[in-house]
Amino acid sequence: MGEARDAFLRPDWPAPPNVRALCSLREGGVSTGPYASLNLGDHVGDEAQAVAENRSRFASALQARPVFLQQVHGANNVRLALDSPDGLQADACWTRERDLACTIMVADCLPVLLADRAGSCIAAAHCGWRGLAGSNGRGVLESLWDAWWPQIANRQQAAADLTVAWLGPCIGPTAFEVGDEVKAAFEVSEAKAAGHFIAAASKGKWLANLQGLARDRLHALGVRSIHGNDGSTGWCTVSDPSRFFSHRRDRVSGRFAAAVWLA
Repeated sequence: MGEARDAFLRPDWPAPPNVRALCSLREGGVSTGPYASLNLGDHVGDEAQAVAENRSRFASALQARPVFLQQVHGANNVRLALDSPDGLQADACWTRERDLACTIMVADCLPVLLADRAGSCIAAAHCGWRGLAGSNGRGVLESLWDAWWPQIANRQQAAADLTVAWLGPCIGPTAFEVGDEVKAAFEVSEAKAAGHFIAAASKGKWLANLQGLARDRLHALGVRSIHGNDGSTGWCTVSDPSRFFSHRRDRVSGRFAAAVWLA
């Protein structure tokens, strides 16, 4: 993993200088018990005061205002404005505003950050398997792309050539056991998706490569500059309890977040 680390994971990607990005790790907050310590989720049973303090610390690290969505494992996206409140129901967001952070909370799902090479627009998506698969090959990334590309396209270059993407930590391909219905949800629109599933020891179960599935969806949109999570162990949320929250591992768990903003 080439990304810089202190209290946060700092993406190593070829975004322009005014595009900033950061992914929180588990340490640095005030929450206790299964939420220790920088839990950013206000919907997981943690004390409200602790979450508020953690979010304040996260915002201070960003030096921008993070907007926390109400993520529902769907495909909807929303444009963020300066007066956008927390709690908008969507699984992706984008903005042209400065100092406003598109923010995705996760604890095994995959956060995807996007920026254009001109540094004029940024976006983020929450990719659990349901939202990523979507319906008939159209999930959260395709929905976001429909809103994204008109913002950055120009006469000289295609929008996909102007886009850089970063994939954050998620449940890894040796830990994500799923059923036949998950495999079928991806194969129904793309037969080669089967290559991201390996038969598990349990009958009717598969080990799924979530970041690989997301890369394929981005490639299908034409995006080639994709960085971050490559499916190796260091990116797996389940495998590293000291750095990452994981719902699959712990069941009762906090949430960390990936954010991107224009400075």
